[in-house]
Amino acid sequence: GTTVDEVLAATEQHLATLSPPSPRCFQGVLDVAAVAETQAARLACEKKEFRHVLRKLADEMKGVREKPGAPDIEQPRFETRKLSDPDHPEGHRVELTFDGEPVPVPDIAHRLTTSIVQDLGEIPDEYLTPAGDGEYDPALFREEEEDPDDVWKGTYHEKGAFLYNEWDYRRQHYRKNWCAVREKDVTPGEPDFYRTTLHKYGGFIKHLRKTFEAMRDEDRLLKRQVYGDDVDIDALVEALADSRDGSEMSDRLFQRMHRTERNIAVCFMVDMSGSTRGWINEAERESLILLAETLETLGDRYAIYGFSGMARKKCEIFRIKTFDETYGDEVRARISGITPQDYTRMGFAIRHLSRILNDIEARTRILITLSDGKPDDYDSYRGEYGIEDTRRALIEARRAGIHPYCITIDREARDYLPHMYGPAAYTLIDEVRKLPLKVSDIYRRLTT
Repeated sequence: GTTVDEVLAATEQHLATLSPPSPRCFQGVLDVAAVAETQAARLACEKKEFRHVLRKLADEMKGVREKPGAPDIEQPRFETRKLSDPDHPEGHRVELTFDGEPVPVPDIAHRLTTSIVQDLGEIPDEYLTPAGDGEYDPALFREEEEDPDDVWKGTYHEKGAFLYNEWDYRRQHYRKNWCAVREKDVTPGEPDFYRTTLHKYGGFIKHLRKTFEAMRDEDRLLKRQVYGDDVDIDALVEALADSRDGSEMSDRLFQRMHRTERNIAVCFMVDMSGSTRGWINEAERESLILLAETLETLGDRYAIYGFSGMARKKCEIFRIKTFDETYGDEVRARISGITPQDYTRMGFAIRHLSRILNDIEARTRILITLSDGKPDDYDSYRGEYGIEDTRRALIEARRAGIHPYCITIDREARDYLPHMYGPAAYTLIDEVRKLPLKVSDIYRRLTT
């Protein structure tokens, strides 16, 4: 019989006589050299883009970290580190750090990082040096897409934005046009949240409406009047004392009840930072629904805005209800749609909402903040810097005739709120679940 070796030898001889099939019209050709050339060109372009993104990040970080008399940082230290991430295809993700601290990166940097790591397995050290002043920036020769959710492209972060100063307590002067602020709409939420809240607090809402109706119809006692229904005892005693002293006796000796029309404008400034996620966010939304339901009874003019930010170029104000809008299904849906965003940069929000309040004709203008913590942002808007800028913004508001007030659930608030708002201009709520029940009562006390 035939052995295995003989079969293999015969097969090899037969294959040698065969020629490969002719290529089809749709069949491609693998050109390894062209692939390598294209990859090299893409890597070179991505390297330039990545270094220019680092340059912008470095300028941002230097601007908020520099101190008086400190030497300039010529070469900011960017590094990368691998973090375990089972959801990532490689089993880890790459995190960018600046001087050892994590740096939240814009979408374009995240895209570039992912592409470079896929090609090279890491971010080489030469990629981590920010571009110099005279280097070619590919982004300058691209048509910019105006995406309000991506403010890191070119100079777009200032286009169409409100620019506000920010107080630098270390230098004791303002950073001019430092914060770029945009107003955005809140994505409407599910109507079920509104209905659930009404069901949950139905009895309490009825009680609030009765209380607020009484406030609306309330008569005020006017003292020291020229005429009235009763004698003003205090004024009479003072006038008799003046008479015995030889002074002229005042004729303002009466008091009377007078029904005054309420002339109040209130703006609610709602913290939409990431730290409000969970129970705090739910309590904020419930509080706003309870307030809106009862304020409609009272007739006061009011507006609701949310705020959040990520560094000075991405300061966002979220329109929930403007002064000109009526309370209806759209506003209820926006309240239901309030979701946590980024950080708690407060100064720009106070300045922007003070600007809105100043355009409202009212005898009394109040700015009420609902927050869960102290001012904070990822750059250096934290600690004393953030507190002092917020305090300065509140001083500016008071000078404009606005009365600021803060309602917070931060247990550490006693350490910083008296310095920012003053000893009598804030309320600390010790439990999140009490927030919806307390806010309306606080409003009643503030406006009577």
